[in-house]
Amino acid sequence: MPRNKEANQKVKDGRREQILAAALELFARKGLVATRISDISAKTGISQGLIYHYYKSKEEVFNWLIRDAVEKMNTAALELEKLPLSAKEKIVLAVEQLLKGFDQKVETAYYYFLITQAALSEAFPQEARDFIFSQNNIKYGVINRIFIHGQKEGTVRSFDAAEMTTLFFSTINGLAMYKAINGANAKMPDKRIILNMFLNEF
Repeated sequence: MPRNKEANQKVKDGRREQILAAALELFARKGLVATRISDISAKTGISQGLIYHYYKSKEEVFNWLIRDAVEKMNTAALELEKLPLSAKEKIVLAVEQLLKGFDQKVETAYYYFLITQAALSEAFPQEARDFIFSQNNIKYGVINRIFIHGQKEGTVRSFDAAEMTTLFFSTINGLAMYKAINGANAKMPDKRIILNMFLNEF
């Protein structure tokens, strides 16, 4: 019996995910310029012709990866802000989840790594760079507001909230790059080291 429409869509979605997952690792390890569609084909077992059926070019694959990563990060940040928790609890949860993500899934680090590279270099597709710059302030705004709320609670250190937000994401981006470069050999620091930079007590 022929597959129904729903089954066909499931197969297509699965192939897209395969292509994106393979491309994520290749882009992080080899770079965008050195990665070819043939590399993605070899890694997934999907023919080059079929890959081109889903994505016009490796640049389009890159744009999809960046868009997906930024949207997921922003969604996670906004959901964190909505939780019925104190500012301190939200900061602890954010640090715990980020460290856990880096520790258990190198893909999480790859996403941060690629976003940082794309934001820094004009060698990456302009579409991806424009999307990063248009959306990047969302997660920064969330953490900044949580820090301000925490200062009102008396649980967050009384430094400039915007400066602490910069330090927070600089730390996270640095750890992501460390994990992306060193893989399984990269050990994440004790969460208390990071939390003590921002909280009065932990």
